[in-house]
Amino acid sequence: MEEKVNFFELPYWQHNSLLHNLDVMHIEINIVDNVIGTLLDIPGKTKEHANARYDLKEISIRKNLQPKDTKDGKRTKYAKSCFSMANGEKSVHCGVLKTTKLKLPDGSASNISRCVQLDKIKLSGYKMQDAHFMLHYLLPIPIKSILPDHVAIPLIRLSSFFRRLCQKVITLEELDCLEIDIREIVNQLKQIFPPSIFDIMIHLPVHLANEVRLRGPVQNRWMYPPERYMCMLKSYVRNKNHPQGSIVEAYLVEECLTLCSRYLHGGVQTRFNRRPPKNDECGYDTQTFSLFPNRGCPLGAKKSDPTVLDGKSLCQVHAYVLNNCDEVQEYIRT
Repeated sequence: MEEKVNFFELPYWQHNSLLHNLDVMHIEINIVDNVIGTLLDIPGKTKEHANARYDLKEISIRKNLQPKDTKDGKRTKYAKSCFSMANGEKSVHCGVLKTTKLKLPDGSASNISRCVQLDKIKLSGYKMQDAHFMLHYLLPIPIKSILPDHVAIPLIRLSSFFRRLCQKVITLEELDCLEIDIREIVNQLKQIFPPSIFDIMIHLPVHLANEVRLRGPVQNRWMYPPERYMCMLKSYVRNKNHPQGSIVEAYLVEECLTLCSRYLHGGVQTRFNRRPPKNDECGYDTQTFSLFPNRGCPLGAKKSDPTVLDGKSLCQVHAYVLNNCDEVQEYIRT
């Protein structure tokens, strides 16, 4: 039996968490910006700078990393941090992201390799959905072989936390484990990275597991569809002095064209019969049935590879087609 939560029985401090959605999408991109910017020492994005070292001296922590003046007093020495990487290691980190060939669903993310600049050893121009995939899958790949274990393990656990949090199905027991894990992960990161990296976006993940308990799985609250719809509306703007009028005019034109295209015969190419740019259907034309309007290929297989079913699966397919396909009903004897 699932545990039901009554809004009116919650303490007042949980009402804000229930009413104001913590957007996982924006939290992920801020974490990726802070972590990758600091690891690769990207100018403008790194949190490991001179002011951060003087902050350590002001709050009297990590004396080995505090800035030290030379004997002549003309220069200041900065010790190397445990997460600092040499130029060769940074190139390896960027090279992994550059050469990794991901096969992602159409429209879920852009080509992440284009965001990597090997000559400048940095990442730039990636979108929110790119940061989502980098944090979930790509970030642990290079750091586990470059950084020491006491630095790599908390970052890998952070990646695993978001991957488990964004599952389509999650239990209350898993949420209890996630709450404990994220507290340990944040405490471990505080022992590694400078205090300047821990802005509000780094602390918000502590509340994400409780939000899932109150509001349901993250999959039902993604901000990706609204963001993509807003991007489509922005593309309608032709007159920047009157953006609202441009959007309304273009939207009405699109709706009128959609309505007219439904009444055209099949010989006229419209958005309803046009072949999509990324088509998974086989190269030859076959008769389409009501049950299977599109003919595709198995995931991870080539279009020319045949699919062979065993005897049990073949019987199940036959029974499903006979019971659900309208075209074969007239051939079935009553």
